[in-house]
Amino acid sequence: MARQFKRHDRSDIFIHWFNAACWLLLLITGIGLISNPAIDPLGSGYPEAMRSLVGGGANLLAIHEVIGFVWILGFIWYLAVNARGAGFFLKEVFMVSPARDMAWMLKKMVLMTLGPKPLKMIGVNPELPKQGFYNMGQKAFAQASVAGGVVIAFTGVIMFLSDKTFGAEATGIVSWAVTLHFIAVGVVFAGLLVHIYMAAISPEERPGFRSMFTGHVPENYARHHHGLWYEKVRSAPENDG
Repeated sequence: MARQFKRHDRSDIFIHWFNAACWLLLLITGIGLISNPAIDPLGSGYPEAMRSLVGGGANLLAIHEVIGFVWILGFIWYLAVNARGAGFFLKEVFMVSPARDMAWMLKKMVLMTLGPKPLKMIGVNPELPKQGFYNMGQKAFAQASVAGGVVIAFTGVIMFLSDKTFGAEATGIVSWAVTLHFIAVGVVFAGLLVHIYMAAISPEERPGFRSMFTGHVPENYARHHHGLWYEKVRSAPENDG
């Protein structure tokens, strides 16, 4: 049996799938709340169907808000039980080496679309630079997700309080909150589509996807996809056997 390397703790796996489930439910309910046909991505029939399903727009909004607060509380729980893991995650995704990571990103884009030939034609080695615990593609999505998630949560709370606490003087703040909420959701969702393809559909990344269930990756995958991390952990006792 191939040697396995521990990649994720149980709390990391939980928060990943918890976040995915909340995002799915928030998107389903959030799109249903859009009442402007000019910006409704699925057409007016979808919001009408969703509102009819739950007994009206007020109920749909309440469901959306409850899911949003559960999502926020889930991350507060994660920070409480695994602050070290959260700190490691943030450090890894926001620590970028311009030379190594940007070269990886540019080469990866060329290799995925055109193959290695164009790089060889201009005298560039098509081999990807070694990456750490996360590659630059994963870092870019994580950075957008963290920043976007903070904006979504903050603006969501403002929108929740808008008709309960704020007065007319806060109309401008609420309007900006709504705008930023939509922009952040759009940015994160766009990155999510790429993330789903790279993590779940791309054959070469499937061991990484499976690690979000098992917590481990095979040695060959660790060596080739996360070389810098592999060199750090290959002698760790927990990865023996």
